Amino acid sequence: MSGPRVGSGGGSSLRRTDLLLFSDLRHDGRKPNEIRRLKIQMGCTASDAGSCLLSMGLTTVLARVVGPMEQRGGAQNNTSNSSQPQGSLEVTLGMAPYAPSSSDRRALNPNTDRRLLEQAHLLQKALGASVLLHLYPRSKIELSLYILEDDGGRLSAAINAGTLALIDAGIAMKDMVCACSAGEIQELVCVDVNKVEMEGGGVVMPVAIMPQRGTVVLAQCESRSSVEGLEAVLGAAMEGCQAVFEIMAGCVRERASVLLAARSGNVTIGTQ
Repeated sequence: MSGPRVGSGGGSSLRRTDLLLFSDLRHDGRKPNEIRRLKIQMGCTASDAGSCLLSMGLTTVLARVVGPMEQRGGAQNNTSNSSQPQGSLEVTLGMAPYAPSSSDRRALNPNTDRRLLEQAHLLQKALGASVLLHLYPRSKIELSLYILEDDGGRLSAAINAGTLALIDAGIAMKDMVCACSAGEIQELVCVDVNKVEMEGGGVVMPVAIMPQRGTVVLAQCESRSSVEGLEAVLGAAMEGCQAVFEIMAGCVRERASVLLAARSGNVTIGTQ
């Protein structure tokens, strides 16, 4: 007795979504606990102190670091204060007009768009928790992030790209900051949700941690859920952060080995 035929002209057929559902796979073919493909290129710009081009699936972010540089203002001219003020981390977030996957192609102003300003503030808080700003008194570090493609999880991708750009610039940090999202999609807890899954409704929570310290520096949820549901989503997101950390750590080690080889004159470093 033959079963239903797939993609045949006659008889019953199964759609691709049905096949994925029967196989416990998501619509893009990933398992529930599987993150999207992560592609990283550190030192992609020659004019900045540090840079990183990072892609999580179809979401791509370019991060650039300038500094440390002299911080001008009242704090610098205040010589009566014996203690040196610590440095500051300034984060700006922009988006290319062609980045959204929807038909909306309006250019968003990073200085006025509420959503970009809110996410830039979250980025500053998450990354500022790890940067050792007291080692840069009366100095500022400028981190610029630009979203080139947005297929969901842009906050997580921006945190990961910003972390690697800061490391590429030689900025002292307590630990790497790794981010990943998780969500409850059709009563199934999934890691690293994309735009289609986010638009389907349900609980979505981006999480950022310092993996070697086991510290959560960011956990944002804008949906209502039970305590058990939030705990399951948070646990899945932290597992995703650990998977991202392993890839990022390997990239940092590879970048360090290239720089050490270049220092000894064995290779030549160039941007691609």
